[in-house]
Parts: sequence; C-alpha cells; structure tokens
Amino acid sequence: MILQLQPMSATLTPPTTKPNRPHFSSGPCAKRPGWTVSALQDAFVGRSHRSEGGKAKLKEVIELSKKILGVPADYRLGIVPASDTGAVEMALWSMLGKLPLDILAWESFGQEWVKDVVDELQLPDTRILKAPYGSLPDLEQVDFSHDVVFLWNGTTSGVRVPNGDWIASDRAGLTICDATSAVFAMDIPWDKLDVVTYSWQKVLGGEAQHGVIVLSPRAVERLETYKPPRPLPKLFRMAQKGKLIEGIFQGDTINTPSMLCVEDALDGLKWAESIGGLPGLISRSQANLAAIAKWVEQSSWADFLAQKPEVRSCTSICLKIADAWFTELSPEQQGQCAKKLAKLLEKQEVAYDIAAYRAAPPGIRIWGGATVETADIEALLPWLDWAYATVKAEMKEAV
Repeated sequence: MILQLQPMSATLTPPTTKPNRPHFSSGPCAKRPGWTVSALQDAFVGRSHRSEGGKAKLKEVIELSKKILGVPADYRLGIVPASDTGAVEMALWSMLGKLPLDILAWESFGQEWVKDVVDELQLPDTRILKAPYGSLPDLEQVDFSHDVVFLWNGTTSGVRVPNGDWIASDRAGLTICDATSAVFAMDIPWDKLDVVTYSWQKVLGGEAQHGVIVLSPRAVERLETYKPPRPLPKLFRMAQKGKLIEGIFQGDTINTPSMLCVEDALDGLKWAESIGGLPGLISRSQANLAAIAKWVEQSSWADFLAQKPEVRSCTSICLKIADAWFTELSPEQQGQCAKKLAKLLEKQEVAYDIAAYRAAPPGIRIWGGATVETADIEALLPWLDWAYATVKAEMKEAV
C-alpha cells in the first residue's frame, strides 16, 4: 500500500490548555483531587497490625467500605493479600468444583480466570462463554444451576455487563464477580452476587497490593460445607474446621498489610463520603464518560471499542481508531501508530499511560473513574485530535 502525503491541517497546531492532572492510567489510577502525602500522616506505622490500634484502622476501612457501597448487613467484607487477583483466586480455589462451572471471558483478565480454572484447577465440567473485544458473550446462555465466574467491567476492553437483570435470583450456583473496575463507580446489585472482589487502586485511587473480598451468606455456606479436592495455600484459606474464619472480616488479616496503604484507603473512603458517597462517585464517573461520548460523536477518527452504549464502561474507557487510513494499515503499522500517539501525549505531559492494553486492539484507554476530574478529560480531548493528526502526517511522510 502506498500512502500519499497530504497537506498538514490546522489541527497540527497544539492546543493551549493542558489537563491540570494528566493521570489517566487504568491502574494504579489517579489519586483523589487534592491528595498529597500529608494524607498519610496518621498512618499506624511502626506498630503491629494485630494490636488494638492496628485492628481498629483495618476495621474502620471495612465498616466504611460497607457503608458507602451499601453492602447488606449479612454480607462479609474482608481485606486480603495480592490485590484483586488474590481475592479472585481465593474464591476460585476455595469454592469451585462442587457444581459445574460457566465462565465468561471477553477480554484479558477474563481469559486469565479461564486459565486458572482450565489449566491450573483443571475443573472438568467447565463451559467457557467467550466474546471478542468490544462485545459481551450471550448472557442468556448462562446456566445458573452452575457456578458462574465473570467480570462486571472489562478493564482492558471497556465493556461492562449492563445490569444484573440477567442473573437469576433463584440460582443454585454461586456468582463470583471480579468487579475491580466497577465498585465505587457503578451500581452493584448485591443480591445477585455471592462473591465480589476489587482493589483500592482503581476507583478510589488507592495504593496497590491489597484486595477486598465480599461474601454473601450463600458463599459463606459453601466455604463451611464444601472441602475442595485440592491443597489450599494459607493465603487462600477463609474457613477452618467447617467454620468461616470471622477474623478476616473484622480486621484480622491473613498476612501483614501495609498500614500506609490502609491509611490511604481510609483517606479515599472519607473523600468519597465528602462528595456524596456512592451516588457522588457514580455521577463523577458518568460525567467523564459523557464528555468522551460527546467528543466521539463528532470525531472523524475515533470510536468506542464497545459499540453498544449500554455496555460501555464509565471507568476504563477504551477507544479504537476508526479512520479509514488507519484501518488499511498492517497490524504492525497500526500498533506503531497507537504507540506513537500515546508517547507523544506523554512527552507533552498531557496524558500518561493511555495506550490500549497490550493484548487489546490498538487504540486508547482513558481512565474515567471518580478521582478523575471531568475538566481534565475535556482538556485532554483536543490533544487527542492533535496527536492523531501529527502521528498520521508523520507516518504518511515516512512512506
């Protein structure tokens, strides 16, 4: 293919206004507005996390999280090791195998859970429901007499389930949901979910390496009545001698947590309360999606990876390059173009870490969670036009 050099347009003149905070990474995500390291000055450091003061801090995170999220009183919420990944794998290793399994995968992290259950746990009676990037599997095909594992929001695809209406209330199996990019930014129907996992470094903008697991009474019953036919590492054990280890859900963590991270989580939760709790968090994230959607409607080159509006994520907002010039490039050239675009924006200190996930189609991924200001999103958008026009002109000239 011969690419013809065209005259440079006025778009190549860079905008004059930059985002105040160019932090649009999908994890770890932007800190809450106004955050400084002084937010950690009351951290319970140099002391045992098992002391009265340490447990009090951990329990405060647990109770405040449940309050803001509206977690039912009979659900347990606990702080666990290894971020959201650790929380998900705790559930998979501890609970699966009693019933057949349906597992949904439409992006990279869903595929990781498929590897866990097929390659590592080697669960024989497993049905995999797949969809390509930008789409969801057919939710009507899910069998709720089985256990079901799925993501609420695909962080690498920008595709979310639209709601919980497709989940059976009279299900026989457990629903295990990786909701790490959804919790605190989307409505979570707790009555439809038995295990929910997330991490602080997403919508709260907290520090990494700590996960959260939420268990329904049905999940607790599974833990207390089912012994899986496999060894369980200490970090995965939530029950002992047929009883739930209640301490995990009261601040007695399995291993040593970072009390700096705990303090940071508390700071994020208190900020969430100050802006109206969950409704305020959701509103901020939805406003970020709306700003990008308005821009996409008028864009000559960008579009959502998720074509259906009802499944578009308001946190990990994934865009593809739909310009005919770009789509005619080879896959290698497309990847080069998208990388150049992201690097150019980073060099201009306009946007950090917005390249699409490495396994996703080449494009842009903009974090729109609640800690990101809509004004910064709006300031970014003209720069996207400038960067794309610049990279396109450079690549045409190089041919």
